[in-house]
Amino acid sequence: MMAANKNLDLDTLRTFVRGVELGSFARAAVAVGRSASAVSGQLRKLEAQVGEALVVRSGRGLTLTPAGEVLLSYARRMLNINDEVLSRIQNSRVAGSVRLGLPPDFSETWLPGVLERFARTHPRVQIEVDADRSTELIQRVGTGQLDLALGWTPIGGAETGEVIASVPVGWIARAGSRFTRDVSQPLPLVVFNEPCVFRRLALAALDAEAIAWRLAFVSPSLPGLWAAVEAQLGVTIRTAIGVPESLGLIDPLSNGLPPLPPVSLSVHRAAGRAEPAVQALFELISATFAENNGHERG
Repeated sequence: MMAANKNLDLDTLRTFVRGVELGSFARAAVAVGRSASAVSGQLRKLEAQVGEALVVRSGRGLTLTPAGEVLLSYARRMLNINDEVLSRIQNSRVAGSVRLGLPPDFSETWLPGVLERFARTHPRVQIEVDADRSTELIQRVGTGQLDLALGWTPIGGAETGEVIASVPVGWIARAGSRFTRDVSQPLPLVVFNEPCVFRRLALAALDAEAIAWRLAFVSPSLPGLWAAVEAQLGVTIRTAIGVPESLGLIDPLSNGLPPLPPVSLSVHRAAGRAEPAVQALFELISATFAENNGHERG
């Protein structure tokens, strides 16, 4: 006789996923508003249902067992479907428009997926997208020309938005070029014209190490930046998000270059724009970076 099917509890799966993401079920207990003993009970029940141990303690952290790895993958999918169903039903009547600004790094990477996901849950909301440099976008939010905008800002700098990710920054050269810095010559740089967060980070790091540099190519656009690096006019400075396959990050230590600090990715909202459509897109963008830790590559 076939055993009765067991139904996994979504609340328990959500606690399990949160515990893995936070590296501690004690922290997960705080996040989900339950006691530590209640969360431990949820985990024991989950292990009993699947008939396998799911995690092992590793120092102060957690390590997933093979069964835990499988469950984590399916749990995330199940929770996404659950949340999408509820969101679509609850938000099917939300209408309006949202003017979104974002740096060009994202236009060909995660943006299509985010917009497709948003359209499924908010079919009556229209989105207008403006791809431009962070400083321009943040200014347009301030003047009410945009409702939402993503922007790169220095870590610890003056923030007018909500930081959703800290993203590593690196030196970028043509892939396979085996770039080697000629220490007898100033370092050729390919950069945006001012104002530019990445340009300022690079020049500050080079000056701190007393490394000579020169502006080999200055561009107002990201495609121009990539084209100049592809032509091996110099190296540039950027995150790994949206970097073309023909280019790649280079190791700073082996090339005598200074390491670079990360940058903040912030979401900026226009004052007075609290409409449900704007709030929903804001939450989806924040959740997307939380799911991927802000480290995506095009």
